[in-house]
Amino acid sequence: MTVQGSENSSRRGRRSSTMGGMPLNDMPWWRWRSNVRSALHMLSDTEFQRGVWLAGVDGYGDVTDAVYRLVEDTWLDNWSAEKYVGTIFRDSQEAALVDSAVLRVLRIMHQVGPDAVVSVYLEHPGWPEAVRAARDAHVRMAVSDGEDPDVQPRTLEVLRIMTRSA
Repeated sequence: MTVQGSENSSRRGRRSSTMGGMPLNDMPWWRWRSNVRSALHMLSDTEFQRGVWLAGVDGYGDVTDAVYRLVEDTWLDNWSAEKYVGTIFRDSQEAALVDSAVLRVLRIMHQVGPDAVVSVYLEHPGWPEAVRAARDAHVRMAVSDGEDPDVQPRTLEVLRIMTRSA
């Protein structure tokens, strides 16, 4: 693969092979990045939440599944995303936006409980703020990966296929 122009001078500017538009190996821990992005994408889209989660559409999990993907491997419920700059997150701004979203979503989850029905999350007074924080982080990460942040979130099956080891 030949890299041209200014892309040669910066790893950040170079794009690797993609599957479904998401870089496969642009970041060292790209599978974790994919899970975090998937979670933030779902948590940041109220139309998706109402049309899929609230409606009970199969294939996307629920709020608890999204939170689990957000913090499961990364332990972002225990420490800052800053720890992962250069492995999962491209820079400190991405990490700060993710931290903000994680804190807001987890605060609500702790208040309502992980087994609450979707409507309890969506009706929580802090939910709009959590959605905005997730949206800020999602947009930053999607744009950094060269993707349109406004496309419909991928199903969990597509995410599994994308993150399967080659």
